[in-house]
Amino acid sequence: MNRAFVFPGQGSQAVGMGRELAEAFPVARHTFEEVDEALQQKLGRLMFEGPEDQLTLTENAQPALMAVSVAVMRVLEREGGLTLPAAAKFVAGHSLGEYSALCAAGALTLADTARLLRLRGQAMQKAVPVGVGAMAAILGADLEAAVEIAALAAEGEVCTAANDNAPGQVVVSGHKAAVERAMAIAAERGFKRSILLPVSAPFHCPLMKPAADRMAEALADVAIQAPKVPLVANVTAASVTDPGEIRRLLVEQVTGAVRWRESVLYMKEQGVEQVVELGAGKVLAGLVRRIDRDLPATSVGTPADVEAFLKG
Repeated sequence: MNRAFVFPGQGSQAVGMGRELAEAFPVARHTFEEVDEALQQKLGRLMFEGPEDQLTLTENAQPALMAVSVAVMRVLEREGGLTLPAAAKFVAGHSLGEYSALCAAGALTLADTARLLRLRGQAMQKAVPVGVGAMAAILGADLEAAVEIAALAAEGEVCTAANDNAPGQVVVSGHKAAVERAMAIAAERGFKRSILLPVSAPFHCPLMKPAADRMAEALADVAIQAPKVPLVANVTAASVTDPGEIRRLLVEQVTGAVRWRESVLYMKEQGVEQVVELGAGKVLAGLVRRIDRDLPATSVGTPADVEAFLKG
């Protein structure tokens, strides 16, 4: 069967994530230890025990989510004998999940991925002072409507469509006042509701330019190999294997929109028959079902999930 392995983004973190995996599989435990060592931090303990407010910090949540995703991939390889490219036709990830995907596909080492995500989290947090930016999901709006609403709301400030997650779920990002205007315009136009997201910065919009510049510097110093299977990139919703192109797209991704809906449809058009989410939570599998009801999607994040997937 043609599968795509996909990797979750921020918002999927929860205290306790990865603990069962570490207890059940030595390869998962070693993965978390390797990340701890790369970061010189007891991130594994923070993932397993909290506190939640520390785990939710962008600079911790990003490498932590990656660690769980890569641990699941390594467990499937060790326990189930799965190998890329035999097991999957593509990899893709939502925002930070793109780094998890590249690590799982052998394009980046685990230590480099952990350090890049720590830096990415810090740079994104520093790019905009807390309270200046915001993000909101406009429920019921398609991309075209959200783009129009964001343009009307900008009024000289930044307001853009940041995440096209699924039909009826588009996120806008930018200056707080502009995002609030977008929510008001959406209500006037009859969209059922808009939700201000509990994020600490306005991701995936031009306000993140200082973070993109910082990532360009960091990525210039990191070795990137061609991934074992193509990556479907957030900013193009198309496949890429060239290391130089991957480096450029990772920089663009900081300020660019996450084209998740289009990415899933692209993978289906290319013959993907099942999408498998590797890591914490079940957010992406839920989005896939909303994007295309006929495309089977499953999540693998616990020992029980691993067992069920390998039996299936």
